[in-house]
Amino acid sequence: MKNKNFKQWALFSAVLISLTISACKKNKNEPAPVTPPVATNSNVKQTITTNRLELSNDSLFLYAKEIYFWNESLPSYDTYEPRKYNILSAAPTKSITQVNLENNLFNLVKSSGSADFVSGSSFPKYSYIQDINNANPTPTSASPNDQASVDLEGNGNDIGIYRISAVGQSATEYRLYISAVFENGPAAKQGLTRGAYITHINGTPIGTVDNGSIAASEVTLINSTIYGNPASIQLLGVKTDGNSFDVTLNKTSYKSSPIYKSNVLTAGSKKIGYLAYARFSNSSNSIAALNAIFEDFASKGVTDLIVDLRYNGGGYVSTAEHLVNLIAPSTASGVMYIEHYNNNLKNRKTTDASILKNQPLLDANDKVQLKANGTLITYADIDYSIANNTNNFAKKGGLGNVKNIVFLVSGGTASASELVINSLRPQMTVTLVGKTTYGKPVGFFPIKLENRYDVYLSLFETKNALGVGGYYNGMPADIDGGSDLGNYDFGNPLDGYLAKALTVLAPGVNVTAIASTNRLSSSSGLKTNQVKLNGNFDDEDKDFVGMIETRHSIKK
Repeated sequence: MKNKNFKQWALFSAVLISLTISACKKNKNEPAPVTPPVATNSNVKQTITTNRLELSNDSLFLYAKEIYFWNESLPSYDTYEPRKYNILSAAPTKSITQVNLENNLFNLVKSSGSADFVSGSSFPKYSYIQDINNANPTPTSASPNDQASVDLEGNGNDIGIYRISAVGQSATEYRLYISAVFENGPAAKQGLTRGAYITHINGTPIGTVDNGSIAASEVTLINSTIYGNPASIQLLGVKTDGNSFDVTLNKTSYKSSPIYKSNVLTAGSKKIGYLAYARFSNSSNSIAALNAIFEDFASKGVTDLIVDLRYNGGGYVSTAEHLVNLIAPSTASGVMYIEHYNNNLKNRKTTDASILKNQPLLDANDKVQLKANGTLITYADIDYSIANNTNNFAKKGGLGNVKNIVFLVSGGTASASELVINSLRPQMTVTLVGKTTYGKPVGFFPIKLENRYDVYLSLFETKNALGVGGYYNGMPADIDGGSDLGNYDFGNPLDGYLAKALTVLAPGVNVTAIASTNRLSSSSGLKTNQVKLNGNFDDEDKDFVGMIETRHSIKK
């Protein structure tokens, strides 16, 4: 009896959290039912402890055993021993606890042998942990991914340059193009756009190729300045209209739209709508902007669409669903996509033993919710069945006759972006131009530990109306876009990816007019034999990659 009582205490003490705080990396198949391990003596090593880190490591393991999509591949507590993952030193920007939890999470993922583990990597492909104490106060950057420049609420706090691209011009010279800037950020306010190129950083000239690569000193300079989160930086260069610029960009807090650019291209008798979309941000940041663009498309008689998701790593599932309903033809009906949770969750008959009872389900204002009897509504009360996680089409907006759509994609196209593509494939002709996408058909909602650490475990897989999903290796492009040079602004028909998309929708027809308030111009003096160079820049994992579900149906 004493051992039984202890095990109950150990289980729940490991997962208790405050009820006042709120609550996105390969197996291609949904986990098949297996006989669960015998509970007897499976956690005899889970001894009594008051050590907070040990309890948190226990919590992470116990949550994963219940809700991780590949939970049935995880070992028992005694086999895994979560408390042994106790690194005692912190990283420069991370607490000791976060370093330990991330080490534990990585080894959990590795032990599952799932798509979340990639050999040779030191972190999961999909799952991750965020320390909310390190997320700067609104309006700033870094949520839910600490390295993201603008968060999913549209808050930015930087110099406003998203990323850069080094393009060789000759054996000894390259140009450092700006690939994208964030709307309303310091760079945008100075008139910088995709397609502009930088010639000097803080007075130091750049552009030298040494033995086929960017000069090492220039790589160091770029990484320590542009990718070094500078408080201030001086840049000289040339804009897309050929005029030079000399600007000083100061790190600033700002609110940014997720729209890079939208315009309407005229190709013969066709009107082609173009949208470059940065991220599936929350409803207040995305919905009105998307609605306005698609109403403009409808009013201008758009017949075909190009949606540029090259740099879109995902975001909120609800926003992705809204975009699908704006794009879909008026004939679209029935299933859009289904969220499949693990067998333990979707077939669950009772909530009595669920660890999720310790995670309150908060409302849109981060407030706890109560049942009629006054008890808390928790994540244990959610209906994870297929029936209650089937999402249907509900057409939005006035653009209802588009049958052909081209998505511009890259290895940075992930998660909610891939959900949009997969959901539309049964309804219309979908073509991908660019490179193979990231490959993330799984999503999550956060689990909170210690009132401080949001754990994003891969929790569900999405499949479209035809039951197609499992694109863990990414969605291959139908047409190879080649190198994304960044030498023309978004929406310019001369951009390499966009030019190839136009040949799909209007083969042999030149774009003769542009119906848009966005002025398009070419970069001056460009050569046709440009090659993108590998600069070893510090831009890896810069983006948020994920698919967050915030809408939940309560189990009746």
